[in-house]
Amino acid sequence: MTEFERALTRVLVHEGGYVNLKADPGGATNRGITQRVYNAYRQRLGLQLVSVRGISSSEVEAIYKTNYWDLAKCDLLPAGVSYVVFDGAVNSGVAQSVKWLQRALGVMADGVVGNATLAAIQNYGNMDRLIDAICDRRLAFLKALKTWKTFGKGWASRVAAVRATGKAWAAGTVEAQPLGLASGAHAKALLSDAKPAPALAVADASTGGGIGSGGLAATLQQVQDQLSPLSYSSELIGKIVAGLIIVSAVLTFGGLAYRWYAARRRKERADALDLQVTANAQTPA
Repeated sequence: MTEFERALTRVLVHEGGYVNLKADPGGATNRGITQRVYNAYRQRLGLQLVSVRGISSSEVEAIYKTNYWDLAKCDLLPAGVSYVVFDGAVNSGVAQSVKWLQRALGVMADGVVGNATLAAIQNYGNMDRLIDAICDRRLAFLKALKTWKTFGKGWASRVAAVRATGKAWAAGTVEAQPLGLASGAHAKALLSDAKPAPALAVADASTGGGIGSGGLAATLQQVQDQLSPLSYSSELIGKIVAGLIIVSAVLTFGGLAYRWYAARRRKERADALDLQVTANAQTPA
């Protein structure tokens, strides 16, 4: 059995059979192959489009080999690591899975396995540690998706099984037994389903409102000084001024605190999703 064949065997355990869940962004899927991918495959061969429910074993193998294994250059990766990258590619796309590998290696994450990535793997040494780093990056990505609430338990179970098997194969030991997988392990985990980034506009509006309230309080304070001979009016304005000062402080400090929180969450989100982000720019969803 080749490295691809044994990796495919394990991937198909996670993918299961035909499913068409409304919450799954992949849509109708059979053995991990979506209807869209199956259509593209048959169109390339000049074949009539049919339901993915009837996909053959030979078609499944051909699609996995061409669209995922070869595209991620898994034949050039060490045993165990190739399976970990392959499984991630099937679940979240080739570019995303390669980025997890590249981030774990500390090289530029462009989603393409090139000479720099391959050289970094050769110099890494500890494959167990590398597999852990890849799987940790993958989990962080999955938790940053809106679909985590629905499929998180299954995804976490899948990543745990992939981690264990990858390490076993990297060490050349007996294949790890598959862990029990929870429902939803097969669902596609795509960047397009990322949680939206916290908006900084809310924080800026709150801070601006606080500053504006403070300015109004200062103006009313001047009016109070001019009306000081009229005790009743002066007293009323004084209460308004005091209230505005409190509101100004709450809005200003609340806005600044939320901006710090939002900026921190945006940075964490960008890191988990392998995005480039600036402090004031909205990251893509």
